[in-house]
Amino acid sequence: QVSGLSGQPKKPMSSNNRTTSSSATSWMFKMTLLVACVASFRNGGGSRMTVAAFTQSPFTKSAFYRTQSSSSSIVRQSTLAPVDLEKSLEVTHPAFEVVEKDIVEEYGAYCTLYRHKKSGAELLSVASDDDNKVFGITFRTPPSDSTGVPHILEHSVLCGSRKYTTKDPFVQLLQGSLQTFLNAFTYPDRTCYVVASQNTKDFYNLINVYTDAVFYPRAISDPMVHAQEGWHLELEDKAEPLTYKGVVYNEMKGVYSSSDSLLMRESQRSIFKDNTYSVDSGGDPAVIPDLSFEEFADFHGKFYHPGNSRIYFAGDDDVFTRLELMDEYLKDFDPSPESKPASKVEWQKKTFTEPRKEEHPYPAGADQEETHMLMVNWLLNEEPLNSEEELTVNVLDHLLMGTTSSILHKTLMESGLGAAITGGGLSDELLQATFSVGLKGVEPKNVEQVEQLILDTLAKVAEEGFSDDAIASSMNTIEFSMREFNTGSFPKGLSFMLGSMSKWIYDESPTEALKFEAPLAGLKEKIAASGTGVFKDLIKTLLVQNTHRTTVQMVPSKTMEEEQLKEEQDRLAAIKASMSDEELDEVISKTAALKKLQAADDSPESRATIPSLQLSDLKREVAEYPIAVTENENDSGVTVVRHEMGSTSGIAYAALGLDISMVSFEDAPLLSLLTRMMMENGAGKYDSVALSERIGTYTGGISVSTMTTPVRQVGVPGNVITDCDSMVTKLVIKGKATSDRTDELFSLFNTILTDAKLDSQSKVIEMLKESKARMESGVQGSGHSFALSRMRARYTAAGYLDERSGGISYMNTIKELLEQAENDWPSLLARFEKMRSSILEASAARDGMFIDLTGDKAVLDKIQPSVDALLKGLPGTKNGETFQDFYKTDHPWIEAAKKEMSEQAPLIDEGFVVPTQVSYVGKGGRLYDNGETLSGSASVVARFLRTGYLWDHVRVIGGAYGGMCMFAQGSGFFGFLSYRDPNLSKTLDVYDAAADALTAAADELEKDPEALATAIIGAIGDMDGALSADQKGWTAFTRWMLNEDAEGRQKFRDEVLNTKPSDFRDFAERLRNMKNPSAAVVSSKAGFEAAAKEGKEFTLTDVL
Repeated sequence: QVSGLSGQPKKPMSSNNRTTSSSATSWMFKMTLLVACVASFRNGGGSRMTVAAFTQSPFTKSAFYRTQSSSSSIVRQSTLAPVDLEKSLEVTHPAFEVVEKDIVEEYGAYCTLYRHKKSGAELLSVASDDDNKVFGITFRTPPSDSTGVPHILEHSVLCGSRKYTTKDPFVQLLQGSLQTFLNAFTYPDRTCYVVASQNTKDFYNLINVYTDAVFYPRAISDPMVHAQEGWHLELEDKAEPLTYKGVVYNEMKGVYSSSDSLLMRESQRSIFKDNTYSVDSGGDPAVIPDLSFEEFADFHGKFYHPGNSRIYFAGDDDVFTRLELMDEYLKDFDPSPESKPASKVEWQKKTFTEPRKEEHPYPAGADQEETHMLMVNWLLNEEPLNSEEELTVNVLDHLLMGTTSSILHKTLMESGLGAAITGGGLSDELLQATFSVGLKGVEPKNVEQVEQLILDTLAKVAEEGFSDDAIASSMNTIEFSMREFNTGSFPKGLSFMLGSMSKWIYDESPTEALKFEAPLAGLKEKIAASGTGVFKDLIKTLLVQNTHRTTVQMVPSKTMEEEQLKEEQDRLAAIKASMSDEELDEVISKTAALKKLQAADDSPESRATIPSLQLSDLKREVAEYPIAVTENENDSGVTVVRHEMGSTSGIAYAALGLDISMVSFEDAPLLSLLTRMMMENGAGKYDSVALSERIGTYTGGISVSTMTTPVRQVGVPGNVITDCDSMVTKLVIKGKATSDRTDELFSLFNTILTDAKLDSQSKVIEMLKESKARMESGVQGSGHSFALSRMRARYTAAGYLDERSGGISYMNTIKELLEQAENDWPSLLARFEKMRSSILEASAARDGMFIDLTGDKAVLDKIQPSVDALLKGLPGTKNGETFQDFYKTDHPWIEAAKKEMSEQAPLIDEGFVVPTQVSYVGKGGRLYDNGETLSGSASVVARFLRTGYLWDHVRVIGGAYGGMCMFAQGSGFFGFLSYRDPNLSKTLDVYDAAADALTAAADELEKDPEALATAIIGAIGDMDGALSADQKGWTAFTRWMLNEDAEGRQKFRDEVLNTKPSDFRDFAERLRNMKNPSAAVVSSKAGFEAAAKEGKEFTLTDVL
């Protein structure tokens, strides 16, 4: 588990998470997968793109691998001349020596590795044309126990430093920066601190704060920081019981409440018995209180010397300035020859002479099915792999587990022995690679069968190998992703850093980790010569004949939650009983002192130490992106929308959309399942495997999803609050390909749309079981999102529709569908066929149909014949029936939704009971009535609440891992949320006091215009994130689809920039008079019982 600082839920980078492994040559491919997940979360979900790639037709392996792949037609175009970038390699500085120079031609990166002469710090400077500049500093921090000291230190160093003396400079940066990335994270063996910004002044401000923080933190001299971020004993009255508090302590209690996390952790420990990976760098809640302040401070002294650091820069900023800035910090440090040797990560030798088995409990709910989880784990290597070997292992991983049609993944899911995959395959972000796979939702009697099925499948593949088509598809998937290097809004420079660190942190070359041309060519030659034999031999060596293997089984325990609670209570009771009155008085005194410190405002002098931008540094104009709309193109009845970008490296990004409003309200929750069936069941002449391989061989990926979004009504200004009853609902097929392969891309679009195979009972049952398992896991680990969805369902029909198709109520729908699929398949199949018929109804299919295209001019020109052919072949008639005008009338699902809402989503406080050690607390309601106007200033105020009051009172004082709020600008709904929260009742009290706090803040802002400017700058930063070319195109399209206009966007931005203290006061008054507020909380039975004693009653539902 990679633990982070921000307090916002994120995609875990676990040692068993396939999307985050970081082998040298395949890192860019893995990062593409990761950032897709991150972007999906940040955007509140959305379509999930299948990551796949392609090259020439694999009719024979020799023809395929001996010719140039068409993915090589992806050509990166730099905005800077090579000669300008080459000059960066000649930059020197008297305080640094040049270790090596290198050009990573694959990505136009000009790299120089420096060593600081005095301190010994290494610095990798990457010069590129990317204006999204990145800085990172990484320390190798292998722990020797599970107290979580590297994780707690990661949180703590940003709580004030020598130069920046506020209590929490990190928060000040969050509040008033244009940062595009600001966080820190703890791996099992290293700790990374990363910032990014497109504004050079802002970028260097961030660097200064972070660098001073890691080298000179207040935390190592002030025990209060360790107490707040790590753990402390809390007591306010001798008559009350002692409690543990601390941000990391509660974060990890949340992690240890997740059965998936427990399985991953036990699996890692089972494989690594003798090195640092056998302990938990994030911290075990049962062990965290063993960490003393002295041990905490000593850990910093041991590992946070510049000689143990790897400093990284990437982007278009000046190289000499980078060196000059770092020397200002590094020159104060003498050499520390012992730093690197002391942090060396030892290799785990393959010591098992025969495989081992372990069994551990996981917390299960009272009504939860008593199924087991199982994962088989291998340690793959005990010495370094070269780049070609690493790439080969990654291709093998993709062949086994990369798609739902990959042989091992497919065999496990089709076995019916479990509900969902665990592990997911290869993990190689650490010193040694592992391979882990299994199933969850396994009946006890089937556990041994699952293990044997995994072993038998691998043995079979080791003998029979893979088909030429499968190898071609996997090879091209990885090649396309590495060449495209599309990280979306995630900084490319950060992807580079994490890729280089996969080798650099272990004292190998940081730049070799970024190159793929040579290993790719080498692997292609081997495949051309030996075909599948390359992978057969590898499977035998790494898996089949490898006895350093463990099988970890997780067994449900319905008493585990209560036992853990009692164990903690007993431990605290024993501690209290051993204390004298004087010692208890000291705990009470320290509790009061900490709370006083947490509640106190920073002095003006301290706040003045934090560097900041000025309002004059901001762009006042909204960024607009190219869009050209052609209605009824070629007299087809279809609207074609184009976005001509400067360069898309020869790649065309396309989307095809159809109206789905004719699908019945009753069947609407089935749409997500239908879209998955369209991708995974096969289509036309292709079965599921052939379709997946076709996509992988000829395209850069295809996905099918739905778009359900409120739109602005004609004649209604964009800043007017509505019920959001006007919506557009679309089925959207997205894909990408090089311009010479769009014929195949569009052919697959049409085949998937019109001829997907729906009649597969076993596959649908498999999907439903997997969805059920995923949602049950999600409500434990991401309860805040379920709480928010449930709250929104009470106030608008659009919110109800979303919850009905993906919230807690959808969990019941999945159970009902699963029963129908198992016992009455013909009826369920008829529903799916009726849905597709409604969507493809010839008389109306082309009304509202669109094609959206993003590319550079050369791409758009080249693909036009393919577009013409697609328009001719699409279903429907060009002059058919027309749907209602969704920009003037309510969507047909709205009326039915409103009828159900009062019964299915009543305005009451609801509690959802799951086995967990933490709570996810939500409360919200509407702040505006229909017809009222909304100012852009509201977004500034809402953000101010999130990064100020809620951070201070829910996280810092309350001890939760996160406190946040969201404001829906269309409907006027506002919601408070907490994440991994040790409190329930107290957090609701914090929410109720927010209005008064905001009023007081407004008074302070009248006297402090700089604080107001900081709030405005932060809000603008949120609006101005970095986007890739395809994201810019899709942003322009959705703006058009939602019926927004440039004038409205500029008006909103102007209102943000002109926010006044009075706007805070007005918002506070609305919070105080929130209409029909209600709460939704995900917590444990014990949590709700404690809340009831404090007068907080909920209508309870057992979810698990």
